[in-house]
Amino acid sequence: MAAWKPVALIYTDISRDGVKTGVNVEATRALAEAVSVPVIASGGVRSLEDIRALKPLQPLGVIGVIIGRALYDGLIDLTEAIHLAQTP
Repeated sequence: MAAWKPVALIYTDISRDGVKTGVNVEATRALAEAVSVPVIASGGVRSLEDIRALKPLQPLGVIGVIIGRALYDGLIDLTEAIHLAQTP
C-alpha cells in the first residue's frame, strides 16, 4: 500500500480566523520554510493588503490564501483579489 502524501497544507491561525485582524504573515512564512509542500494561508484576512503581504512568500511555497469572511462581508472584491494574486 502506498503512503499517503499531502499535496498542500492549509495553515489557519485559529486565533485570527473570522475576526479580520490581519493574516499571520510570520507564522505562514515559518511553516512554508519548514515544509516541502505548498502552503495556503488562512485566518484573519481583512483586505487586499493581506494578500499583498503574502505575495513575497510565493517563492517559499505559499500558493494561496483563503479570504472567507472578508469576501462574505464585502471587504474584498473577488475580481480585484484574483487580479492582485496573478500580478507578478
